[in-house]
Amino acid sequence: MPYIHVRGVEHYYQWVGTQAHTGEKPVLVFLHGWAGSARYWESTALALADRFDCLLYDMRGFGRSRLPREPLALDYELETYADDLALFLDALGLHQVYLNAHSMGASVATLFLNRYGDRVIKAILTCSGVFEYDEKAFTAFHTWGGQVVKYRPSWLAKIPLMDRVFMARFLYRPIPPAARQAFLEDYLMADYGAALNTIFTSVSKKATEVMPVEFAKLQVPVLLIAGEYDKIIPAHMGQYAASLNQQFIQFIQMANTAHFPMLEDAPTYLKLVGEFLASGPVLAEV
Repeated sequence: MPYIHVRGVEHYYQWVGTQAHTGEKPVLVFLHGWAGSARYWESTALALADRFDCLLYDMRGFGRSRLPREPLALDYELETYADDLALFLDALGLHQVYLNAHSMGASVATLFLNRYGDRVIKAILTCSGVFEYDEKAFTAFHTWGGQVVKYRPSWLAKIPLMDRVFMARFLYRPIPPAARQAFLEDYLMADYGAALNTIFTSVSKKATEVMPVEFAKLQVPVLLIAGEYDKIIPAHMGQYAASLNQQFIQFIQMANTAHFPMLEDAPTYLKLVGEFLASGPVLAEV
């Protein structure tokens, strides 16, 4: 399996639909969400591989990008993950790309767009938005999240129907059993420090203050797709984020989907993404 060394971590990556970047098509990079991996983007990437060289990777501490035993002098701030992405693209010699990012990965992508905006042509943010700070609710969420991350025995993946139970809160429509099982496995093998600390950096008072400013500053064309019944990042949070920058952010709410619209209603999702990417010239990498 291919890996790229970035800041002390071997980052897993894969090209979908091609063995390597051809240079003949633009590159579309996919970012996954909390405790996930690039695996759940594979079907979306494959459907877009006729027009793009699709690049998937697992972020530091998640999926197959395992952390070394020796402690790293790195934090788990979302800005640090955005810098990881820049170094990852540098290592592959990619200077300008398209992005499609989901959930926590979409927050990382938003920060990346403002730090390295000249490197992105267009971006899709799937299930992203702005949280309103509520001290009691955030404290309760962090307490619950800490317990969830702490208690993750590997044998949970072997319990019949556990994948269905695990994914129930994330979905409105069913997805294939293999996809549900992959989500459960990724959650169970996520690094403890990465999984725990990104809960605190993704849902925090700082994020409620920083992310509205970041959305307002965007100067790269963005399509923000929300799921109508998303309980993790409700659609109104995405709509508010888009309202902060109507010049560059186009907001669409997908009916009858929740936190994984790309899997719950793939045809509609691909149609929306395809139309957005096709509007205006699709540029090859420069």
